[in-house]
Amino acid sequence: MTKQVQPPKKKVPMRTCVGCRTEQPKKELMRIVRTEEGTLIYDPTGRAHGRGAYLCKKKECLDVACKNHGLERAFSAPVSKEALMQLSVSVFGEPKE
Repeated sequence: MTKQVQPPKKKVPMRTCVGCRTEQPKKELMRIVRTEEGTLIYDPTGRAHGRGAYLCKKKECLDVACKNHGLERAFSAPVSKEALMQLSVSVFGEPKE
């Protein structure tokens, strides 16, 4: 009787949404990057240079992150309304209310 050895399970990286504050696997969230110039961009690859923050793939989470200043806290810098509008259009195809 030989004992079967199973390979160790890979650790799934977890991240917290700055909007709703739920912890989810990294691949299920979208990464928002603040570049050195101060612009916000959506990073689908997860490899862009700059400070990153994670959001659920729902517009409601972006709205909540704007209200509770979650993105500003994550980036340790102020985020302009124009940058938020541009981010909302680039990710969701519609401007933030």
